[in-house]
Order: sequence, then structure tokens, then C-alpha cells
Amino acid sequence: QVQLVESGGGSVQDGGSLRLSCAASGTVFRILSMAWHRRAPGKQRELVAAIPDGGAANTEDSVKGRFTISRDNAKNAVYLQMNSLKPEDTAVYYCNAVVQLHTLLPSPVNFWGQGTQVTVSS
Repeated sequence: QVQLVESGGGSVQDGGSLRLSCAASGTVFRILSMAWHRRAPGKQRELVAAIPDGGAANTEDSVKGRFTISRDNAKNAVYLQMNSLKPEDTAVYYCNAVVQLHTLLPSPVNFWGQGTQVTVSS
């Protein structure tokens, strides 16, 4: 139904920058919100940043001031600009979209991307 394709991960040095991109394809009536989550080795997945349709973005405290989430509704895309990266940011980053598939189907459905690795070395 809906596929999320992520790109932009990689390896950088401490203090470096990366920009993650995620594009949704498939039949979508409305994307209610888009977000980035991450799972570090040995830890649970956590929300990094989210941006609802027509609403204000919010970011997790540990990345506030360093990471910026944005979206392009015309492209059904979401981005995560990551600056001043730290080794503790090393994780697999997952794109998430909460979608209303059809005007006659009001219940939102969650979709996830396959994940992209971000590695920050000291």
C-alpha cells in the first residue's frame, strides 16, 4: 500500500553532518504525521523528531538544537538535517508515517521504512 524509502545515512566524524530523506509512495489520501525514530545498539527504539500535517515540529531533548525535521507535502517526503553529530547518535534511523489511506477509511495506519544506518565516530 504505502512504501517509505529512506536515504542519506552513512559514517561521519564527531561534529559532522548528515541529511536523511524519506519519501512515501503508493496510494495515500493524507499523511497525518511523519517522524524519525532511531534504535541504538542494545537500546529500544526512540522517537527523534516528528512533524504533523499543518502542525509544529517537535524534537527529542537530546537532539534539540542539532537536528531539524522538515517535510515536503507535495513530495510526500520528510527530512532530518543532523548537525553536530555525536557518537551517541549512532543508530539505525527509521522513517515513520501515519497515514489515512482513503477518505472513507478514517482510521490511521502506521508505516515504517527499512531503516538507514548512521555511524558517528570519535
